[in-house]
Amino acid sequence: MRPVSVWQWSPRGLLLCLLCSSCLGSPSPSTAPEKRAGSQGLRFRLAGFPRKPFEGRVEIQRAGEWGTICDDDFTLQAAHILCRELGFTEATGWTHSAKYGPGTGRIWLDNLSCSGTEQSVTECASRGWGNSDCTHDEDAGVICKDQRLPGFSDSNVIEVEHHLQVEEVRLRPAVGRGRRPLPVTEGLVEVRLSDGWLKVCDKGWSSHNSHVICGMLGFPSEKRVNAAFYRKLRKRAAKASARRPKPLGRPVTKRKVKPKSRVGRGPIKRLLAQRQQHSFGLHGVACVGTEAHLSLCSLEFYRANDTTRCPGGAPAVVSCVPGPLYAASSGQKKQQQAKPQGEARVRLKGGAYPGEGRVEVLKAGTWGTVCDRKWDLQAASVVCRELGFGSAREALSGARMGQGMGAIHLSEVRCSGHEPSLWKCPHKNITAEDCSHVQDAGVRCNLPYTGLETKIRISGGRSRYEGRVEVQIGRPGSLRWGLICGDDWGTLEAMVACRQLGLGYANHGLQETWYWDSGNITEVVMSGVRCIGTELSLDQCAHHGAHIACKRTETRFTAGVICSETASDLLLHSALVQETAYIEDRPLHMLYCAAEENCLARSARSANWPYGHRRLLRFSSQIHNLGRADFRPKAGRHSWVWHECHGHYHSMDIFTHYDILTPNGTKVAEGHKASFCLEDTECQEDVSKRYECANFGEQGITVGCWDLYRHDIDCQWIDITDVKPGNYILQVVINPNFEVAESDFTNNAMKCNCKYDGHRIWVHNCHIGDAFSEEANKRFERYPGQTSNQIV
Repeated sequence: MRPVSVWQWSPRGLLLCLLCSSCLGSPSPSTAPEKRAGSQGLRFRLAGFPRKPFEGRVEIQRAGEWGTICDDDFTLQAAHILCRELGFTEATGWTHSAKYGPGTGRIWLDNLSCSGTEQSVTECASRGWGNSDCTHDEDAGVICKDQRLPGFSDSNVIEVEHHLQVEEVRLRPAVGRGRRPLPVTEGLVEVRLSDGWLKVCDKGWSSHNSHVICGMLGFPSEKRVNAAFYRKLRKRAAKASARRPKPLGRPVTKRKVKPKSRVGRGPIKRLLAQRQQHSFGLHGVACVGTEAHLSLCSLEFYRANDTTRCPGGAPAVVSCVPGPLYAASSGQKKQQQAKPQGEARVRLKGGAYPGEGRVEVLKAGTWGTVCDRKWDLQAASVVCRELGFGSAREALSGARMGQGMGAIHLSEVRCSGHEPSLWKCPHKNITAEDCSHVQDAGVRCNLPYTGLETKIRISGGRSRYEGRVEVQIGRPGSLRWGLICGDDWGTLEAMVACRQLGLGYANHGLQETWYWDSGNITEVVMSGVRCIGTELSLDQCAHHGAHIACKRTETRFTAGVICSETASDLLLHSALVQETAYIEDRPLHMLYCAAEENCLARSARSANWPYGHRRLLRFSSQIHNLGRADFRPKAGRHSWVWHECHGHYHSMDIFTHYDILTPNGTKVAEGHKASFCLEDTECQEDVSKRYECANFGEQGITVGCWDLYRHDIDCQWIDITDVKPGNYILQVVINPNFEVAESDFTNNAMKCNCKYDGHRIWVHNCHIGDAFSEEANKRFERYPGQTSNQIV
């Protein structure tokens, strides 16, 4: 069979990578014909997007009809068999839930079960050919090792030309002088094929095509291009091209020509050079507008011997609108901020970078998660664009971004891709029995290229995840690298640095880095850095200007980071606080240990010990770790402090803050909880306990476990002896000093309404997460009266 080139994409962007022989079995040249006879009539290929030649959706042709394999019971062993059939040595992984896009046609195999030793996939157990209860949203894919079997040869294996694959998309500015700010939002569309970057012909170009391009580049929407300006630019380039040949033998007098329009000579020269080169690689692009990748659109590639490309056309031009986080200029920011913003009903949690995380939705004033059943790129793209990012790069299932807590609001979300919000998509309201948090859906969105990672680096560490922080300052031509003053450098600043470096979360922010070699860099170029923790770069944080103010000038006191791909995430069980709150008048003679540990109000020092009592608001707290890494004390066990009174070790100075606030935020009573014993009290069914305090054991909270502090433990209270009757707010903050890094600090606080009449207290409307936000504060402005649960 001769090689065949495919020039036309299907509407689903089908890309052939390999066609196997009609004989299956071991691909070794020494394989006997009789061992391959059982697979006659079958062909295999890898399809889908976006991918590389050794990965994709597995498709089988049987009886002349192409079909797919369901991911039910699919394993790495089955992937090994399929990769060897395709001529690769082995599989390195496999995918489920149509990661490479849904296929078409029959689903040939379901419940495929292989041991890994079979000569052919036909020897594996299954439900039988064509017998399946799956949909194409469950199509399986494989990721093969990029290494071919030695001596593999088969006359029936056809490798389709690899240049027929859109690997990347970018915008190349056609106008403008000097360095353009990033991200680039307007320019000529270029696609990267195997033979380089090529232009796209604009004949038949539509706004739907622009929408897809902008989504891939990290922008939520597109805007109309000034076509007249680009036509003028092309006309001037054409005239310049016509005037370029000069007659020989005649002297030419040079004279200055003033441009007739704002279009300068630079853009004309660039466009002229582009016209002289046959740089078009793509034409006939026809997108619906909902595609997450250009490969899903119908499009055509130019043949290698086609010398007349895009006749009567020009390079396609696209202009995109950046989301609020990436607005390129202050004018765009002001314009976007001026738009009325309603209450956010979708958010992402647990991600290391902007545009990724667990999807959470707001329903009836409560945040909940989304079940991953039928979760796909269409729905994920709706979420991404709604939040100001581009289309979805990946639709995540199986709680890849950590498990949520509380309600699961949506399941079986089916979006067309045109919806402005996830709530506009058809979906199923579910109960707790239908889905669990191990099925929480997540997304990774396409983000604009900002180049921020080129302005920072770390050096001297033992691995690429740690080192002394160095930043680049200055203007082009006078750029230089320097260090950051370690004064006040902490976890929040380290979080921004690790995010800018592309290294995930921050485990530690270090103020001393004498043990790391700084090389030749000794100048401190930045000081006074104070970050909120959500900035995209250190330059966006508050810091001193050109004048460097550093208390300790030695280079040993410069900032450093230790980054990590995962982090913990603590969350308080607010319902338990509300259910267990009560008032106790405790005699002073029973509070000596508590006073020693500073767990009482200041007025207790002047009390008539041991006579009298203190009025305590007591409650239980249950702290869950919903992150993707165990929560461990910052200090090593060698520095834990032994407290003789209670007979335990303190591993953190302060673990939680308990406060009583007035409605305007004034603190009237406070308590604090030293972390004397962080351990796994209980865990989810599939998680084992790892930390136990007994016998000077290791302390921490495992992912999927929680630590319970009962209401009858010393210091598990707030001393309200001096609080006058009135309406108040009970606030609990976990890890208040950010001593231990977490993936999300916004959910470390909880607030409840309190009504205290001098004898009784009502605690109600406890709110988990984002308790410092404006939205949460509005919920505590009104105080219901006797409708609340009375607690005495």
